Amino acid sequence: MSQSAYITFVEGSTVTEMSLEDVKQSLLHYKEQTALTGKQLDWDYAEAAFPYTIETRPGEEQQWFYLKGALPRYKYILFGVGSRVEDDQERHYIQVVLPEEATHGDKAKGNELCKYIARANKAELRMFNGRTFYFNPRK
Repeated sequence: MSQSAYITFVEGSTVTEMSLEDVKQSLLHYKEQTALTGKQLDWDYAEAAFPYTIETRPGEEQQWFYLKGALPRYKYILFGVGSRVEDDQERHYIQVVLPEEATHGDKAKGNELCKYIARANKAELRMFNGRTFYFNPRK
């Protein structure tokens, strides 16, 4: 059974919504940052930190994309964006899906990438296991 995590942009978030291209750019920034960390440590950390390629299916580029594992212990992580109405207010979100074929490595990387994106944008994150992290300033 597939599992989903949601990064929701709420009051106090740095952005109100992100497009699929924005999410891709955020993931590429993460990859660049880990590459710089690896360079400082004289270790190829970028491949270990982001062992995926970003792929899309023809005709579905505007709906979702997926990360395809480059190493045997990683398979797939899917990303999509959407919105829903909560408390008479439209909330935009990023949905991260682990398909049935996903491995434990995918789940760990999915958690790590979700936390990175949510923290960078001060968003609310509901993890794959149902726990919620609030990176936004709350009163």
